[in-house]
Amino acid sequence: MKESKQFLKSLGYPEGDLHNIPTSTKRFPDGAQYRIELPSVEGPRALKATLEEIERLNLTVHRISQGSGIMLLTDEEIKEMCEMTEKKKMELSLFVGPRGTWDISAQPFTSAGNVVALRHEGADQLLYAMEDLKRGAKLGLRGALVADEGLLLLTKEMKKQGILPQDFVVKVSVQMMAANPVSVKIMQDLGADTYNVPTALTLPKLAAIRQATDIPIDLYVEVPDNFGGFIRHYEIPEFIRVLAPVYIKFGLRNHPDVYPSGTHLDSTNIALCKERVRRAKLGMQMIERYCPDAITSKLGAPGLGVPVPTTRNKEVLL
Repeated sequence: MKESKQFLKSLGYPEGDLHNIPTSTKRFPDGAQYRIELPSVEGPRALKATLEEIERLNLTVHRISQGSGIMLLTDEEIKEMCEMTEKKKMELSLFVGPRGTWDISAQPFTSAGNVVALRHEGADQLLYAMEDLKRGAKLGLRGALVADEGLLLLTKEMKKQGILPQDFVVKVSVQMMAANPVSVKIMQDLGADTYNVPTALTLPKLAAIRQATDIPIDLYVEVPDNFGGFIRHYEIPEFIRVLAPVYIKFGLRNHPDVYPSGTHLDSTNIALCKERVRRAKLGMQMIERYCPDAITSKLGAPGLGVPVPTTRNKEVLL
């Protein structure tokens, strides 16, 4: 085992999980240790309710993300969401629409095949995903979630060639499921700007991933039931210390599956969003109570994928 440890070390990776749980010295571009993310904000009406609740509870939330996908939002809805978050100087991240579970294959729904998750089967699905990204960017979007290694590499090349803006934030979904320092480093090399780690990793495992990577880690501290249902609020201070730069992400336990969403689920989505904001308030009070000196970003900080509404978007995208 000693030789294997030395081999990992020679490649720049930790020799094993870091049970000493070291403090991270890495930071966001503005020097902050942590930012806050609220996921599953499905559409403009849910977003409006979320923003109202954030203001009522006097919270700072840096990123709003959505799971149903760009393809299930009209141009007008995307523009509206971009305008709302741009006014608040928040990042908006919308999922790429085509995915394995939207396709005609039954494999993602089988007990053995569900590891395919949201990956794209075939070249056509990659083309559709690229079109989703291009449409979002033209409408002002500056952030999207991906869950396929091939698409991730394509986003990197699209940025290089000006097909996507350079400041477009590519967030890798938790459903990619890379779970160790080497595999997460591969995601970084492929083009991930921020990476959502699996939900059940221990602090020593997470610390090893942080040592091997520089991009922000996105971490659920309350986890939807289909990803485990964990509630890890008391660990937030250690997550910030060990994993900086880190997005503290508030999912919601007992959350019905609303994907793909739409106006027929608005009342449910709005109720879920309001409770998700309340859960974020609980988590942020943990920060105030146990690590009040932890540094967070101001809204509009460097590295946030704040939308550029089309009325002010002067870039020409292919």
